[in-house]
Amino acid sequence: MDIEKTLFVIFLVGCLLSAVLYVFFGQVTVRKLRKNPNTKELLGMEYISGWDIINVAKVFSLPRKWMLKVEKSKFAFMYANSSALYENTTIFDRVLGCIFYWSLTLSGLFGAFFALLNSLGFFD
Repeated sequence: MDIEKTLFVIFLVGCLLSAVLYVFFGQVTVRKLRKNPNTKELLGMEYISGWDIINVAKVFSLPRKWMLKVEKSKFAFMYANSSALYENTTIFDRVLGCIFYWSLTLSGLFGAFFALLNSLGFFD
């Protein structure tokens, strides 16, 4: 198998893993947070349906100091409230969110890098 096919298979596996984790994290954690009246309005702005799943996962993936700083900014309405989410989730939820967010981010970046290499003629 040449390098192009190998990289493409790695990209597809990352995308598949991200998709499975997206559904699982949404059903296990975010569904619970949506039903809770204390956290329902604190999941951040939804650009499209399901974006709150990514907002919640981002809270568990980025350093806590950054998220606390975001909560004090004028753009806080766009992001999930980390203080409320840490109070209403378990360690399993946090680890699952972190794994989901980084698999989504890294597979997206890898796909963009793969497309860039392809357009530059690296695989010709």
